[in-house]
Amino acid sequence: MNPNTHAQGITARLQLQRSDFVLDVDLQLPGQGVTALFGPSGCGKTSLLRSMAGLERARGAVTVNGHVWQDDASRHWLPTHRRALGYVFQEASLFPHLTAEGNIRYGLRRAPPTRQSVALEQIIDLLGIAPLLPRKPATLSGGERQRVSIARALATSPRVLLMDEPLSALDAERKAEVLPYLDKLSERLALPILYVSHSIDEVSRLADRMLLMQAGRVVAQGDVADVLTRMDAPLTRSLPGEQQASIVEGRVCAHDAQDHLWSMQIGAQAAHQLHWTEPDAHYQPAEQVRLRILARDVSLSLAPHTGSSILNSLPATVTAAQASGPGQVLVQLRLEPGDAGTYLLALVSARSARVLQIAPGMAVHAQLKSVAVLR
Repeated sequence: MNPNTHAQGITARLQLQRSDFVLDVDLQLPGQGVTALFGPSGCGKTSLLRSMAGLERARGAVTVNGHVWQDDASRHWLPTHRRALGYVFQEASLFPHLTAEGNIRYGLRRAPPTRQSVALEQIIDLLGIAPLLPRKPATLSGGERQRVSIARALATSPRVLLMDEPLSALDAERKAEVLPYLDKLSERLALPILYVSHSIDEVSRLADRMLLMQAGRVVAQGDVADVLTRMDAPLTRSLPGEQQASIVEGRVCAHDAQDHLWSMQIGAQAAHQLHWTEPDAHYQPAEQVRLRILARDVSLSLAPHTGSSILNSLPATVTAAQASGPGQVLVQLRLEPGDAGTYLLALVSARSARVLQIAPGMAVHAQLKSVAVLR
């Protein structure tokens, strides 16, 4: 079999039978960007990742950017050590007797010279670990160990990076330390990343594409902003109200240093500027930024308010509304023409929805405080 006859991208048709569980997926994923595997514990996220890596012997076929790793129809199987992949586990699993640099160089030796595409210096700079190189794992914090673990995986010059809940063992402070580095990985390295997580916050921030899994099957997939705001998607219906959120992307258009206030333009409409407060941020003019807005932080009005502490009032059209728990209504909004692809969710009381007579097609203003917008 010629391993270069397959198209770019990632395909995985896999079935794995256990006594109490069946994994059955047929995936076609882009060959770049971050794809998040999301779903409840036991739904098959880790089993899918391990099957793609060859750590579990599922039936089927796997190709990564033109390279065939498994094809049972032709009896083709590459063992894990011959698959050009990087794998990052929940725990850093570094060799305790080696320094951070020694651990990374161990990964470097796993990549044959013909495949080495990522320079060691680039990895060290990307993950900000130069000061850590001479230290042993026991002297590193959890976040530092995980950054070194990611560096070791990247040093193998993988064709895909598999990350199995890499932040789940870290506390909130250490997660905040590592997240900015994960932000850079796919963009800087043009590397496809499959990212397993049970944290909707991580998925919203990091992922380009999302697969929602339940009971060993994919029940929804697509652009992460679309999956999060689709009213008919299982995810929107299953998330508790405090986790329902929207993703908004745009370009930085203004900065008030005195108030730590940033502004971004969403699409082409001048009325669609979103203001948010983020101290110590360093964005460049026209830089593309992704922000997250919790549905519970969005209120609705029939006209823009003045004389209010709320800085954001975005013209929008109601596209759908449905009950979301006792006394609550989830409202899907589309920004006015010019931003047809940008949707917001608003979680309001059933009484408010009734008094305002919220219904599809209705023109409203979506209001939110600048301090409520999340990075």
